[in-house]
Amino acid sequence: MSKLTESPAWQALRLHHAAIENVHMRQMFGEDPARFRKFSLEFDRLLFDYSKNRINDQTVRLLIELAEQARLPVWIERMFGGDRINNTEHRAALHTALRNRSGRPVPVDGKDVMPDVLRVLGSMRRFSDAVRNGEHRGHTGKAITDIVNIGIGGSDLGPQMVCESLKPYAADNLDVHFVSNIDSSHLTDTLNRLDAETTLFIVSSKTFTTQETITNARSARAWLVERLGNEHAVARHFAAVSTNLEATSKFGINPENVFEFWDWVGGRYSLWSAIGLPIALYVGMDRFEELLGGAHAMDEHFRHAPLDKNIPVLMGLLGIWYGNFFKADTNTMFPYDQHLHRFPAYLQQLDMESNGKRVDRDGQTVDYDTGLIVWGELGSNGQHAFFQLIHQGTRLIPSDFLAPMHSHHPLGEHHAIMMANCYAQTEALMLGKTAEEARAELKAQGLQGATLEALLPHKVFPGNKPTNTLLFDRLDPHTLGMLIALYEHKVFVQSVVWNINPFDQWGVELGKQLAGKILPELRDAASASSHDASTSSLIDYYHQHR
Repeated sequence: MSKLTESPAWQALRLHHAAIENVHMRQMFGEDPARFRKFSLEFDRLLFDYSKNRINDQTVRLLIELAEQARLPVWIERMFGGDRINNTEHRAALHTALRNRSGRPVPVDGKDVMPDVLRVLGSMRRFSDAVRNGEHRGHTGKAITDIVNIGIGGSDLGPQMVCESLKPYAADNLDVHFVSNIDSSHLTDTLNRLDAETTLFIVSSKTFTTQETITNARSARAWLVERLGNEHAVARHFAAVSTNLEATSKFGINPENVFEFWDWVGGRYSLWSAIGLPIALYVGMDRFEELLGGAHAMDEHFRHAPLDKNIPVLMGLLGIWYGNFFKADTNTMFPYDQHLHRFPAYLQQLDMESNGKRVDRDGQTVDYDTGLIVWGELGSNGQHAFFQLIHQGTRLIPSDFLAPMHSHHPLGEHHAIMMANCYAQTEALMLGKTAEEARAELKAQGLQGATLEALLPHKVFPGNKPTNTLLFDRLDPHTLGMLIALYEHKVFVQSVVWNINPFDQWGVELGKQLAGKILPELRDAASASSHDASTSSLIDYYHQHR
């Protein structure tokens, strides 16, 4: 057994789980009329209701003891203080500095990083303002109407999710597009809708060597030059987010339109940096800074609120409670806001790339599960697709529900109907439907005898399915910033308890290495080298059918 699973806090939770495992939340609510007040928190117009969880006062106390045993407050300060907590890459993890609005210095190796952060924000404002007000025009003098972001992973998911979420704040004269897939259809389908004279490309790659990104960027460059007939057009139609000035210069990008970020910014935490340039272009720099402000507000809450009144801490610990003690494998996310339709995809990378680790910080194989599988969909759509599994399937699937109090587009009863469905789902998952209730319902419908008894088992819902509900006033930049930071910190809390490094991602490297070996073999059959029988046969099949 590991130090974690042998620890007093872990063992106490294991015994507590055995005592509470079969207690139904119906009973919990029946015995405690104040349960909602006790197990809900409100911060900055954000309500976190965690009362529909299989917990009681003792559960929360024991989970907090687990966090204290892991020295969570110390780790929080280490992260905010610029310590090199990314131990395998010997880096700080300072995405919080990118949205630091306090004026406090943030040191890394004795140097305050904030002057550089503010300098890049100023450059982003200069460039985004120039594009938005028509000062920066294309090669033929026309104003820019379309932004194409070329990136992958965190350089795509984060900015895309935010732009989709903040559509109500977008400029009327600008549209934004995202190209990530190396499948040429993604780039081609995007370019087919655009006019080269009015299109601006942003290439996001720290090293300017990411295979998928640079391949797409070169093809976009060729498309532009072919249509405008001049290599010099690249300087007016391309910007980059990169640290490789030599490579961006060779590509033809004006050095003034290259925006840097730093090795202490992880890809899936990078939307707050210059990687967020498409956000600034699409909604304006003022809105981008409101996004930063919302994230900073959540940072301050996470850093200073007591653990038992701390929303990210409680969310993270509840995930551990279900993943490690109830043996839940997955966690679902259901936004009841159309503009958040990319939020589940964004959280998949944030969570699973961070905490999908099999060894701890010391390189020892863990003997406990880490990193739940994250999935989800817009709530209304999910209800008519896969909620059946959550309600009556055999697996325990904890779920998060997110919803706004106000819609950007009020229309009749649309919003009230949507909210009624959101609330009804969390209630149904908690309550379920007993055999007695189902029998009475069927009798009221006129069924009886063998017909009733045959249908009865199919109408029973076990309930006791845990949910968190997050309600906010309106999906504006400040609120979105809070929500993103909330989930970032939830992931960090879990990593601390599990004693893993959430800021590296070595698991994505092996496939890249092997792809680099296989690509020459697809180009030239004579260059084939040793592979397993399956891979060798697949390479042969490629050549036979090309």
